Amino acid sequence: MGKRESSALFRKRLVQLLAQSGQTQSGFAAAIGIDRSALSQLLTGPDPRLPRAETLLSIAAQFQVSTDWLLGLSEDSGTATQSFDTVETEAALDEESRTAMERWHQEATGQKIRYVPALLPDLMRTPEIISFQAQSSEQEKRRLQAQTQRRLRLSRAPEADIEMCMPLQSFEIFAAGCGVWDGLAAFARQRQIDHIARMVDELYPAFRMYLFDGRKRFAPPMTLFGYTRAAVYAGDVYLLIRSKRLIRELAQGFDGHIRAAEIHAHEAAEWMRSLRAV
Repeated sequence: MGKRESSALFRKRLVQLLAQSGQTQSGFAAAIGIDRSALSQLLTGPDPRLPRAETLLSIAAQFQVSTDWLLGLSEDSGTATQSFDTVETEAALDEESRTAMERWHQEATGQKIRYVPALLPDLMRTPEIISFQAQSSEQEKRRLQAQTQRRLRLSRAPEADIEMCMPLQSFEIFAAGCGVWDGLAAFARQRQIDHIARMVDELYPAFRMYLFDGRKRFAPPMTLFGYTRAAVYAGDVYLLIRSKRLIRELAQGFDGHIRAAEIHAHEAAEWMRSLRAV
């Protein structure tokens, strides 16, 4: 990580500590042993910068966080991990129209990804599905196409290790053209089904799809990035979870869905081929 990126992360986390402390800037500055103007430079100066070593150590000691966390070298804030907000919100799209999920995928390179999609697997959408979801918006269509290509590229990386789990009824509803898929032609739905079957075959075993009975179990749309971050999809925002305890509980729940799966990874492609759009 470069100095510029580390400085930007430090500023973001300093702002977070200030907000969580409930103190004024004057009180916060006094607590860490600097004057208010120095704090203002760290918080809002024209260029993010790192503090002096003694100031960094003072912040870590005062708020019981690790210096690695302050500098962005760790997602674990240290001894006070559980005393700070364990759930944050993050905008679904950034200024480059990338999803936050894509950034987190890249940051989690080499870690196991557990994934429950909201509708269909993003990385497997066909052009017809993208056009249908874009609702005649050319800008949205381009964004979804780029998102699909980036997600697929990440899933094809040599270090990829992805488990996807979802209700088998989601695909049955899609094949029947019900719910949100009402109005999508049967030939387009069949093409999408056949494409998913091919992709599941191609990406296996690095990408493994499990299907459970949605009448017996429920899983919200979410992604777990190893044991460092979890994101629950909530429309325009993600609920971002950093608490290791909560992430482990979500991972245990996800693994429970896999154990209860009706369709296992080695059967998934063949099961998809059995679906017929009507």
